[in-house]
Amino acid sequence: MDSMDGDPTSSEPGTVRPGGRTARVRAAVLRAAGDTLAEQGFAHLDLAEIARRADVGKTTVYRRWGTVTGLVADLLTDMAEQSSPRAETGSLLGDLTANARLVQRTLADPRQGALFKAVIAAATCEARTAEALHRFYDVRVAEWAPCVQQAVDRGEAPEGTDPHEVVRAVSAPLYYRLLTTDRPLDEAAADRAAAAVEAAARAGVYVRGHRAS
Repeated sequence: MDSMDGDPTSSEPGTVRPGGRTARVRAAVLRAAGDTLAEQGFAHLDLAEIARRADVGKTTVYRRWGTVTGLVADLLTDMAEQSSPRAETGSLLGDLTANARLVQRTLADPRQGALFKAVIAAATCEARTAEALHRFYDVRVAEWAPCVQQAVDRGEAPEGTDPHEVVRAVSAPLYYRLLTTDRPLDEAAADRAAAAVEAAARAGVYVRGHRAS
């Protein structure tokens, strides 16, 4: 065993930060898992097949990830770690547009869009996958929330605005279009989502405790 492997059963998948050969193995397995999810969906994930596709020993895959859901959880952890950092444009609309276009580019990508569809579908019936998906979005929302707080500090949105709710609202219509229609997910859709949320934020819709009249 590589001396940097440590004990792969001592922590949840994705909590170990491997280096050297272990990092290369993890990257190959996660890439194979992502490709299989995108091409065939969650139902066709099989650890032995993933090991073959990644050219990694089957024993290594079973020892490190244990189950398909453990592998998907680690894949989502890796995706959160690899996601692009937030952009800061100096305006609320600019920041929300940057966020919306990042989400749009990701979901419009043939591989990434199919992968997210598969993971979201799996999360509806697999508790551990749902947990991992929640953690993924918690990381991404927390990454972008400071942009909204900075806008509040500049006076572009009222005090008490919930930054996390604003960020979630930007991507919601993009996911809705991905999952419920066959319409193209283009930049125009991203820009409309950002503009609508920016206007709502300025109007106080996302102030904690706000009640629509």
